[in-house]
Amino acid sequence: MDALDRVVKPKTKRAKRFLEKREPKLKENTKNAMLIKGGNANLTVTEVLKDIYAVKKPFAVLYKKKNITRPFEDQTSLEFFSKKSDCSLFMFGSHNKKRPNNLIIGRMFDYHVLDMIELGIEKFLSLKDVKNSKCPEGTKPMLIFAGDMFDVNEEYRRLKSLLIDFFRGPSVPSIRLAGLEYVLHFTAVDGKIYMRSYKVLLKKSGCKIPRIELEEMGPSLDLVMRRTHLASDDLYKLSLKQPKALKPKKKKNISHDVFGTTYGRIHMQKQDLGKLQTRKMKGLRKRSAEKSTEDGGLSPKKPKSA
Repeated sequence: MDALDRVVKPKTKRAKRFLEKREPKLKENTKNAMLIKGGNANLTVTEVLKDIYAVKKPFAVLYKKKNITRPFEDQTSLEFFSKKSDCSLFMFGSHNKKRPNNLIIGRMFDYHVLDMIELGIEKFLSLKDVKNSKCPEGTKPMLIFAGDMFDVNEEYRRLKSLLIDFFRGPSVPSIRLAGLEYVLHFTAVDGKIYMRSYKVLLKKSGCKIPRIELEEMGPSLDLVMRRTHLASDDLYKLSLKQPKALKPKKKKNISHDVFGTTYGRIHMQKQDLGKLQTRKMKGLRKRSAEKSTEDGGLSPKKPKSA
């Protein structure tokens, strides 16, 4: 029997819990991200990784040591770190003369690189540079995408999907108005991507619905797209496949319109409307003459009793 095919059974309860946590699930956990510095990362790239880590906490792991690797040429180290830290998202920062202030954002499928997009930092404003109040740790952001490129261009469309995966946070069953306090805005225009962070302020408006104001809180990034490594259509389709247990069962005779209204079709036997019981009213009662004509003649008179 080959050593790779041998199933390793946990010897302790802690190891059993660890393996159960990493088992495939019908509803996957919140995706964690790992933030890695390259071997020649400068101060700007390091600060960007720290700020993204502050935005992503607690669903992120920040590696403080430098790692000499080139993701577009060799992906084995990224796949190793992904398996080690159980992270399906990554951001890699590096700096060199050919590609200064470089960020690589990507995601994994089955611990192998699925999509990877390289972005260049042209302008950066950190959390520390903005003196306004910040949102608490773990706040789920509202994501806004502006620009036709996110819908027209395939690379930008895949970048939009990647950014949603990276920043969406945990899935929640319900929301409250006070919890909507953090906005991440991405704009694609003239070949550049602008990332802005805002805190939502709820002001008094004199009615039930409050007045909304946005206050910039950082980080802010001006990015430009460089290299891309996109999964093939077949592999991308496979990564989106859902288990049969999660797919909703099709219900017969139910349809929905464009506004989401549900319509149901009921199958009934043919009704005789002449026998339909209607509301009884004095004005609608049949007279004796009408009754006799319906019966085919006058009804015989009853003899008088002596």
